[in-house]
Amino acid sequence: MSEKTTEVRLAFLSALEAVETAEDLERIRVEYIGKKGYVTELLKEMKSLSNEEKKTFGQAVNVLKNEVNDAIAEKREALKQKEIELENSRMPEFDISMPATLSRGSYHPITLVQRQCEEIFRSMGFTVEDYSEIVSDYECFESLNIPKNHPARDMQDTYYLDNGQLLKTQTSAAQNTIYKKYRDQLVNEGKPIKAIFPGRCFRNEATDACHENTFFQMEGVMVDKNISISNLIFFMKTMLSEVFQKDIKVRLRPGFFPFVEPGFELDISCLICGGEGCPSCKHSGWLELCPCGMIHPEVLKAGGIDPEEYTGFAFGLGLTRLAMMKYGVKDIRDLNSGSLKCLDQFTDDK
Repeated sequence: MSEKTTEVRLAFLSALEAVETAEDLERIRVEYIGKKGYVTELLKEMKSLSNEEKKTFGQAVNVLKNEVNDAIAEKREALKQKEIELENSRMPEFDISMPATLSRGSYHPITLVQRQCEEIFRSMGFTVEDYSEIVSDYECFESLNIPKNHPARDMQDTYYLDNGQLLKTQTSAAQNTIYKKYRDQLVNEGKPIKAIFPGRCFRNEATDACHENTFFQMEGVMVDKNISISNLIFFMKTMLSEVFQKDIKVRLRPGFFPFVEPGFELDISCLICGGEGCPSCKHSGWLELCPCGMIHPEVLKAGGIDPEEYTGFAFGLGLTRLAMMKYGVKDIRDLNSGSLKCLDQFTDDK
């Protein structure tokens, strides 16, 4: 029987020597150690052998099988290396001493607007916080006065993960953590909570010129004694006048958001069409920019803050829409498209 293993070994080595491609190697592998390969077939011949012969022959076949596997692995690595060398030989030569002629690129327009807003709010005493894009149901909904099975959840079609967490639908998901983080500072030291937390949000919704399933917001909160709507309006108008370097026409209209009471929609006159109406503003002349309002007492309670003693405002500034207005981008989908034709116009704005 040893002659048969030697015969198969020599035939395999001869076939392996002729292999030039990965496809040839795979064919050889199947031919010798596949389910019906030559090495596998040798084991079937053990039926007619005595127990002692089976032991000796079985060991010889296993040694052969290991040799074939090792040889195939070695050949596969050699073919990969040969392919890399061939690819390198095809690469054009270039002079590394020549000056670069490629564009340096630029920051994304949303990044530019975000950094500008962060600088403006820092100058007004706000801290800038970061927060995860993956949050729990409690953070995104329950802590914001939206219990399970509440109809208000229908306002946001959400991406849920297999582990029960979700991609945050709004930067408001960070509110509860921020309140708990600065609660002692507010209560014991008398320092107001003033924080903004920008981030990316996700909603499963139909896209159009002013809606996208992935967008950026900047949440802002201020909590202290005797905070009112007038404080909210002051900070919003100050921020907008700094961003656009001119007075911006705004309006406040009632809006329902479970985590604020009363709640408002802060709209700005569309800067794409000058208020005349276009697809970007749904032909209304106004663009919804910033849902806002006075923080609901239940939300303050969830954060460990006594609503009888403290009040506050919260806003969710749409950074993506703000970038559209600032840079004249007519379709919100362009900002996530990776289109250089759209984004190259910001090259000089660092």
